[in-house]
Amino acid sequence: MEQFRDIAMDIHPYVNAIHLREKQKTARELFQAIDLLINANIPLSKIIINDRVDVALVTRARGVQLAFHSLDAALVKESFPELRVGSSIHSYQEGQKAKENGADYLLFGHVFPSKSKPGKTPQGLEELTRLTQLDIPVIAIGGITAENTRQILHAGANGIAVMSGVLEAPDPILAVKDYRNILKEGGGYGGKFI
Repeated sequence: MEQFRDIAMDIHPYVNAIHLREKQKTARELFQAIDLLINANIPLSKIIINDRVDVALVTRARGVQLAFHSLDAALVKESFPELRVGSSIHSYQEGQKAKENGADYLLFGHVFPSKSKPGKTPQGLEELTRLTQLDIPVIAIGGITAENTRQILHAGANGIAVMSGVLEAPDPILAVKDYRNILKEGGGYGGKFI
């Protein structure tokens, strides 16, 4: 976690959110990880917690990212309106349901082949383009590189989420700046980076 903290310290000025996707950690371990980030001056307003509504509330993080097995977005929004709620989805139908349930945004993927999803067929740009018609912010994830970010923006996504493209880069700050510059240019489309 210390290595992640060090990278997060360097890149947080250039990104909109730091998403903690630690599925194997207990609530206590996740709390300690967030505490480590807070002590490194990572603003809570940038921290998104995967699945753990309880930890997001206790730490006063910016929000929570819900998966298909998580609590329903409507329940979370009704009970905790202060939390920003994202829904991880893999299809247009799941996107419709998440929007109806009050999600603030969709995290859609994986768009391109991804090391974290070996052997699984990517969802592709066509489905991403369909999703962007739902009138809810769509963040694309999965196999996103600096080279294919413009395709994501042209498909209508509001932003990107990147893991290995930053965390495994020889120079994470340089990688983040490359993504950010492409998002700023955006070919007129704009975009955010989480």
